[in-house]
Amino acid sequence: MNTPLAERMRPKSLSDYCGQEHLVGSKGSLTQMIKNGVFPSLIFWGPPGTGKTTLAQLIAKEKDRPFYQLSAINAGVKEVRDIIQKAEHSGGLFSGKSPILFIDEIHRFSKAQQDSLLNAVEKGIITLIGATTENPSFEVINALLSRCQVYILYTLEKKELEQILKSALQKDNQLKNKEIKIVESEALIELSGGDARKLLSLLELVIQNQKSKNIKITNALVFNTMQTNTVLFDKNGDFHYDIVSAFIKSIRGSDPNAAVYWLARMIEAGEDIAFIARRMLILAAEDVGIANPTALVLANSTFQAVTAVGYPEGRILLSECAIYLASSPKSNKAYKAIDLALEKVKQTGNLQVPVHLRNAPTKLMKDLGYGKGYQYAHDFKNQFAEQEFLPEEISGTKFYDPGENPKEYSIRNFLKTRWKNKYNY
Repeated sequence: MNTPLAERMRPKSLSDYCGQEHLVGSKGSLTQMIKNGVFPSLIFWGPPGTGKTTLAQLIAKEKDRPFYQLSAINAGVKEVRDIIQKAEHSGGLFSGKSPILFIDEIHRFSKAQQDSLLNAVEKGIITLIGATTENPSFEVINALLSRCQVYILYTLEKKELEQILKSALQKDNQLKNKEIKIVESEALIELSGGDARKLLSLLELVIQNQKSKNIKITNALVFNTMQTNTVLFDKNGDFHYDIVSAFIKSIRGSDPNAAVYWLARMIEAGEDIAFIARRMLILAAEDVGIANPTALVLANSTFQAVTAVGYPEGRILLSECAIYLASSPKSNKAYKAIDLALEKVKQTGNLQVPVHLRNAPTKLMKDLGYGKGYQYAHDFKNQFAEQEFLPEEISGTKFYDPGENPKEYSIRNFLKTRWKNKYNY
């Protein structure tokens, strides 16, 4: 069997590992942990192809620990318990070298599956290393998360990707015997999206499509290869995020036909149903927003429903939501408003809360004037009393500017009647 280039180039030691200097550099947190001999259970959180699996394998090798690996896609409670039973009989608990259990895509484990790990992790029967592309705060149960250290892995930078390309041509036995020259690397770097596995898979595909041993890789050659091999690549999952991107952009662009097509591509490829629903939930807030607030309600209901129903029926719920979102008026004004506000906070720091808005639960605070002058909106006509709600230094700053759609036209008119003299609505 011909092992893929990405697998052949998997680092054999931490010194060969490329990227994630904040973790494995000379002053990296994992480097220090290994040196000090302290090694808790870990969760690696980062995009695909950033080295989560490799790092887990290298740590096990560095610490001389037995290493077990499961994928949450095709493993369940039985497989977890089998490994825990093996670990209990290995004597690692008494030697201080408990086996490492690496679970890829741990976010796909159900609550029951994650619960099955708790006792073994807590007692030190196994050291868990979980890998996830999703925020562990939402996808890993609190009981398990509290027993693990979370480390973030970042998308690889251009210089790191170029180093990986160089190493592949110099060190891989199948490539170094050929005359391969990378004349232009921009297309390889751009299409990889910071994913080392995707980068090497694309490099290998370009090389395999050339009959000559003397190969000059250019941007045009890479793009041409991609155009003729898109289906093959997607089927193998290497360009998973490109399909997701097309799906999101089709909904944002109000094309329900394209949205359903890309949805079908993801379903056919076996994409995680919760992942698709989660992306639509984010889009409902980010791109539909206040133009149609019901979209967020529907997207949230869809997310909850598909996780209960699953495939194949879940495809109908996903389709309904995608069509609804694509056919809705669009507004990113709420998204822009919070980003503008965050930027202002970074620029101005912790400005004081106006005294009349402060809470005054004690006599001392009341004596200091906390809450004095605050006007309770319900005591006034139309439930509105014009007063200052922002710190004095940024008074009059407008973060939310209603969009041009029926819903936000009515919001703009409402705000105009209230804030005639303060905000330019």
